[in-house]
Amino acid sequence: MTILLSTLNARYAHASLGLRYLLANMGPLQAETELQEFVIGAKTTEVVERLLARRPRIVGFGVYIWNVEETTRIVAMLKRVAPEVTIVLGGPEVSHETNEQEICRLADYVVTGWGDVTFPKLCAEILHGPKPLMKVHAGVQPPMAEIALPYFLYSEEDIAHRTIYVEASRGCPFKCEFCLSSLDKTAWPFPLDDFLAQLDDLYARGARLFKFVDRTFNLNVKTSQRIMQFFLDKLAANPDDPVYAHFELVPDHLPEALKETIAQFPAGALQFEIGIQSFNPDVQALVSRKQNNEKAADNIRWLCTQSQAHLHVDLIAGLPGEDIASFARGFDQLVGLGAHEIQFGILKRLRGTPIIRHTGPFQMVYDPYPPYTVLATSLIDFPTMQRLVRFARYWDLVANSGRFANTVKTLLGARPFENFMAFSDWLYTKTDATHRIALERLAKLVAEWLVVTGMPQEGASALLASDYAGKADGHGGPKAAAQPVAAPVRQVRHLAA
Repeated sequence: MTILLSTLNARYAHASLGLRYLLANMGPLQAETELQEFVIGAKTTEVVERLLARRPRIVGFGVYIWNVEETTRIVAMLKRVAPEVTIVLGGPEVSHETNEQEICRLADYVVTGWGDVTFPKLCAEILHGPKPLMKVHAGVQPPMAEIALPYFLYSEEDIAHRTIYVEASRGCPFKCEFCLSSLDKTAWPFPLDDFLAQLDDLYARGARLFKFVDRTFNLNVKTSQRIMQFFLDKLAANPDDPVYAHFELVPDHLPEALKETIAQFPAGALQFEIGIQSFNPDVQALVSRKQNNEKAADNIRWLCTQSQAHLHVDLIAGLPGEDIASFARGFDQLVGLGAHEIQFGILKRLRGTPIIRHTGPFQMVYDPYPPYTVLATSLIDFPTMQRLVRFARYWDLVANSGRFANTVKTLLGARPFENFMAFSDWLYTKTDATHRIALERLAKLVAEWLVVTGMPQEGASALLASDYAGKADGHGGPKAAAQPVAAPVRQVRHLAA
């Protein structure tokens, strides 16, 4: 084998779309190129051994915020035991601040930005000359119609067991400073007929779970409707074998025509990821985020009440200019709108993003190691930020898991953020942990907290028994714990991935 494309995915269920794009666009070198994926947590020596077993001359690594530290160790070991192998890096983590990174120092070449054209060209020069003199190669962006689509490279095993990532477009026209897509000039669509033909082929091969990675799926409503109609047609033709599709929506852009299409989807077939990030207009202005909050709220409310789509709505804590009170108001507003899942994230300083301009004025202190999470700001000190980190973890365990669907409503009460923060602080004193809390123990602690805050023991036990989590301690009988959580099965599979 001449060229090996590799990366460390966050989980086995994640299949690398980026590497499949590279393989699809290798041209004459495609026959000499293979793909070999791993999962973070793999032993470095075993990864290196498996890579070298393919006898590659070139190894190309996809480097991301979640795998850069482990990939650095792999590259360092490769350069020691097989210095003759040429190592090429690409991916968002090494596309910015390249000169500051140890992994880039260790590697032979780095491709920044788009690699579809530049990586194959670089490999050809490495193999056949003239040998490239420059270490860093800026990726050339080709016309979208000239990029070979990679979906035929999803294997039967991928289709059966992994999330199928697809994209109808690349880029984003918005300039939110915490996001790498803010560096794009606009969004570029792929030719729609070719894209839908590839989706149809995936469907014919058995794919039923599609996750769109487009940043702005509903930017062009006519395109959005055609793609959604593709899935509606499949649902109509095979109602007993439903598809499941995940899209990221711009929250304040939901015209009536698109609403009519969305309303046709049955439960368990559609999930929307909606980035609110902050409801504070001053904070939005600071980070160059343009959002009509009133429209965004109305659209979320409509999706929750008038459609059967599952909503995953994002908030970011630690943005410059936002204090705890402001974040709490946004959180409470989202709870009030009925969002099914609130993804509570902590700000990360992604390499290359303009958010760095606020570091001085707002005393932004970031972890120097990936994922570069904010540790403190001028308005949120380090201890408080750690409380928010724990809140986010417990929120996933209790609210987002779907296992406490009835109990969580009582837990939140009329002041969701304040009440859950109190529960989070108490839970940490009881467990001294945010991970590896068994469901049975967590359920008992939730019931105990309800009693601590004034609910009679009998009422707390009865409320918890109405939830999936309440069956974990045996109250629901021997078969009760095997029942699925409230979410549709395809949604559960997707969320678990």
